[in-house]
Amino acid sequence: MAAIGVHFGYTCACVAIFKDGRADVVANDAGDRVTPAVVGYRDTEQIVGIAAKQGQVRNAANTVVKVKQVLGRSFSDPETQSHSARTKCRVVNRDEKPYYEITAGEQTQLIAPEDVAKLIFYKMKETAQSALGADVRDAVITVPFEFAQAQKQALRDAAEAAGFHVLRLIHEPAAALLSYNIGQESSSGKSHVLVYKLGGTSLSVTVLQVSGGMYRVLSTHTDHSIGGESFTQALAQHLASEFKRTFKHDVSSNARAMLKLMNGADMAKHSLSSLGSANCFVDSLHDGIDFDCNVSRARFELLCSALFNRSISPIRALVEQSGLSPSSINTVVLCGGSARIPRLQQMIREMFPDVDLLTSAPPDEVIAVGAALQAGLLVGREGLGPEDESVTVDVSPADILVKEVDESGAELFTVLLPSGTPLPARRHHVLSGPGHSSSLCLEIYQRFVSEHPEKLSKMVFQELQPSEEQRHVDAVVTMKRDGSVHVSCVEQVTGRSEVVTILAAAS
Repeated sequence: MAAIGVHFGYTCACVAIFKDGRADVVANDAGDRVTPAVVGYRDTEQIVGIAAKQGQVRNAANTVVKVKQVLGRSFSDPETQSHSARTKCRVVNRDEKPYYEITAGEQTQLIAPEDVAKLIFYKMKETAQSALGADVRDAVITVPFEFAQAQKQALRDAAEAAGFHVLRLIHEPAAALLSYNIGQESSSGKSHVLVYKLGGTSLSVTVLQVSGGMYRVLSTHTDHSIGGESFTQALAQHLASEFKRTFKHDVSSNARAMLKLMNGADMAKHSLSSLGSANCFVDSLHDGIDFDCNVSRARFELLCSALFNRSISPIRALVEQSGLSPSSINTVVLCGGSARIPRLQQMIREMFPDVDLLTSAPPDEVIAVGAALQAGLLVGREGLGPEDESVTVDVSPADILVKEVDESGAELFTVLLPSGTPLPARRHHVLSGPGHSSSLCLEIYQRFVSEHPEKLSKMVFQELQPSEEQRHVDAVVTMKRDGSVHVSCVEQVTGRSEVVTILAAAS
């Protein structure tokens, strides 16, 4: 029985089929094994993939890119606001949720991000069905480690709306390990693996301990400020400078011309991963002038030198944060399209000279293959229970914080459980307040990568008797494997207690 794995990235999507004991990535109708996660809206149709990406120059206002960035988020979420400021497609607020304003056709439509994602998932389903010659519904979908519950649910809902039966959501680093059969071939021994993922718009580095076929995340780091598009932009700026030098026209402030250069730079960048030089040709870049420029790999590496350093700088700190040294890492797995870049691979090899650097599978296909292998393990099992439907959480996906107020009245946040803390975990915290106060308040927050803290719970001790000494509340915060948070508090003088369990903080 066939099953599939889908990796839905910020800029691209990839689908792999599990059949007859093997997992293989399949090509779409354009012959590409990776499909741009781009949806273009026209008068009478929606187009997905490379055609939508290429048509973005003429149809930017009705082309949705990087929809994953806003899936499951509110309109006021900083990530949504960042996305809205960068996209050419207008994002509007409806009931505190983001919608894309599409003007293709006779009237304006508001399109939910989940409906955009559904079209991309449907494209993946069509691609798999064409390869199999039959319908296929059972799928495992990958999710970034830092995704909150609402984002995971939105991704699942979009996949199911496209006709998938989602067997499970699994984290991307785990899928990368599964694709190389790491930890599956032997039930004994312990090893440490570093998963380095550099996608189109984000960098993710994760250190895992593999023992007895189980994966335990020791530490993780995600940075949405750098990715493959950063390198493309650097190359596009260089091309704009070359055009200005040759033709005396500055196109850097011309949005349409720069979009053309970005497309050309993107193709050249991909070519430079396997060739020593690449030609970039842009038809009618400015005032009918065609632009043709040759870029060497050495020039590209020089242009992106600082970006490459930024891309690998978190690795050493993360390894040390895990209580390890580079020599303690047994294996490094590369994934994400930008991990193909030879210079980056060389820099990582220099950091881990005695370690296996796994690159035999194309980095932009690794995660989809791992998801398909997981689907193959699950598809034969009858009656998946609720515990099998959920993501296995072995570390805290977010920082868990407590908010206090200092003597000046300023708010202070203390991190009790940093993201990446192995679960289950328990932390003890003493909350202090003035003795003359008749109440004392404890507030628990969570904070995902680069987001503002979000309140999970508020506990108030009221009608307290005045005291000459400071008040103290003992708080014990426990996070279970399923991501739920249990908070118990005891006021030291009176012995009064409060207990709350926060299911909303689940992974």
